[in-house]
Amino acid sequence: MTRAPERLPIGERSIVRGNPMLEALGREGERLKASLLHPVRSVPLAFLAVIIVGAGILMLPVSRVGQDDDMVTTAFFTAVSSVCVTGLITVDTATFWTPFGQVVILALIQVGGFGIMSLASLLALFVRKTIGLRGQLVAQSETHTLNFGDVKSVLFRVVKIMAVFESITALLLTARFWIAYDPDLGTALWHGIFHAVSAFNNAGFALYSDNLISFAEDPWIIVPICAAIIAGGLGFPVIIQLVRNPFRFKNWTIHLRLTVYGYLLLFVAGIVLFAAFEWNRPETLGHLSLGGKILGSLGGGVFPRTAGFNSIDYGAATPETLMITNILMFIGGGSAGTAGGIKITTFLVLGFAIWNEIRGREQVTIAHRSISSSTQRQALTVALLGVGAVILGTLLLLMSTDYSLEKVLFETISAFGTVGLSTGITYNLPPTAEWVLMALMFTGRIGTITVASAIALASRPRLFQLPEERPIIG
Repeated sequence: MTRAPERLPIGERSIVRGNPMLEALGREGERLKASLLHPVRSVPLAFLAVIIVGAGILMLPVSRVGQDDDMVTTAFFTAVSSVCVTGLITVDTATFWTPFGQVVILALIQVGGFGIMSLASLLALFVRKTIGLRGQLVAQSETHTLNFGDVKSVLFRVVKIMAVFESITALLLTARFWIAYDPDLGTALWHGIFHAVSAFNNAGFALYSDNLISFAEDPWIIVPICAAIIAGGLGFPVIIQLVRNPFRFKNWTIHLRLTVYGYLLLFVAGIVLFAAFEWNRPETLGHLSLGGKILGSLGGGVFPRTAGFNSIDYGAATPETLMITNILMFIGGGSAGTAGGIKITTFLVLGFAIWNEIRGREQVTIAHRSISSSTQRQALTVALLGVGAVILGTLLLLMSTDYSLEKVLFETISAFGTVGLSTGITYNLPPTAEWVLMALMFTGRIGTITVASAIALASRPRLFQLPEERPIIG
């Protein structure tokens, strides 16, 4: 019996390149490919449209309690941070915005986490009971669906996954807020829902002025939030595959293996290193009980994975802790989830490519499977574009502020990785620096490959092979 070919993820460089159905069309399909490439532009434009609408609503008097000298920049920064599920703020979410404004922020987080085009495609399914080819391709690009025919079912699964995790987290948090912190059930319910949605979508927005520092020793708050962050950060394809084959390790795809094992490795390393650098420092973990130190270390390994919550003051952390956090923020979480960064799979594919090159092997293999050269090039492109964005953003912030390189670099990586952690300088940045961070958040959320594809849609494969030459490397 012939084994069916493995369904491979569609390439990130283009939402149509590598699609079996379109490749089967041959030359006659080139025109269709050209017309279908147009939706790549739709993703960033859709995010931009929602940001503009959200900023407009946040500028209304009904949305805010406070007043800022540059309300336009404040509203746009908050909208970008919400839609891009980052969590960086220039004003206190708990006191500056009215309950209506907080609802707007929550809606922007939910839409940004789910994906604008995925949401539009889902609405089309409800209204028209079907979805067009272009809509399927856009939704496939947004959700990184493993097979073209699975788009409809995956969209519904994504909704179910979000609803289940957010509902369970909201119930746990609501119960804790109501029992221990707020006797008013309505307020406790609102806080539970807000922080559950913010956690699962890796947004990092909180309705408390000190974020989660007040709950640093409360496992009933920290643990559910960390669990929701991990679930959202793994990525929807990983969750779906884990539900299907939780313990059939032989059936795990390479993507599933890289994401799960890579996440575990970085998770443990983050906790251990954070504890090693901060355990006895009174400014961070030193003043807490043993349980509080363990919870703080747990947060130190989870929150930098693009979640943005903080249970300690990162402005008081050691340079070593900030460096480790920078690395975790830049790598980020799993693909096709709510996390940002260059993604775990990108990082590990590059790592395996380097390891195989050191060993003198031409073919890159992972778990007895070879990794195509196109996948390696995509990983390298994503990583280098990310490095370039961070370097450019850091340079621009250094030119417009007086802060040290250490703090500015932390801020730019946090923005690009859609993390939301800060050493405390965000509140005092000039408008120019705020717009730089907005650009980094937007680039990080949309994805460097999507942005590059939207700019260079006219690229065509060469029909001839040029002579090969080898420059000196190293």
